[in-house]
Amino acid sequence: MDALLIGYARVSTYEQDLTAQRNALEKLGVEPRYIYVDHGLTGTNRERPGLRIALEACREGDTLVVAKLDRLARSLRDASDIVDELTAKGVKLNIGGSLHDPLDPVGRLLFNVLALVAEFESDLIRSRTREGMQVAKAKGRLRGKPPKLSVPQQRHLMELHQAGRHTTAELAELFNVARATVYRTVRRQEGLMGPKYGR
Repeated sequence: MDALLIGYARVSTYEQDLTAQRNALEKLGVEPRYIYVDHGLTGTNRERPGLRIALEACREGDTLVVAKLDRLARSLRDASDIVDELTAKGVKLNIGGSLHDPLDPVGRLLFNVLALVAEFESDLIRSRTREGMQVAKAKGRLRGKPPKLSVPQQRHLMELHQAGRHTTAELAELFNVARATVYRTVRRQEGLMGPKYGR
């Protein structure tokens, strides 16, 4: 059997588009039917069904192809586990056109250095995001999600809840919200009313 190029692409959110990665993989020689994808999963998430299928599709002599290393792994441990699996199967790794043979000590070293850089970049992004959120919070620009119900609606819901004639499901249907919203509203209103109404 001829060696295959198996492609893998990933985006962290469902809103992101895979077109650029698919195009990059096809330019690297991967046939569209051999491209496996994950939507809405971060690189640090170990449970990636598309990646699992891609790895299972790889046979000895095949090459796993990704457009960029951070699409495959965002931590050194994750990258190391993937390389161990590829090594055991005798599968090479192509990152954006750069071929790495896990059986070659130099290739493995280069891959581990790249994985370390990817993990460092991921940590930097998280750190910058946290700093940005702290600055925004300090300036009063960052607030939680606004309540689904207006203040009068919350009071009305609480009155009906205290009357005890409606179940949580009925209240949720009446106000066109999820039951979790009813629970949150009741807890919030009980907190405003003081310990007398608390649990």
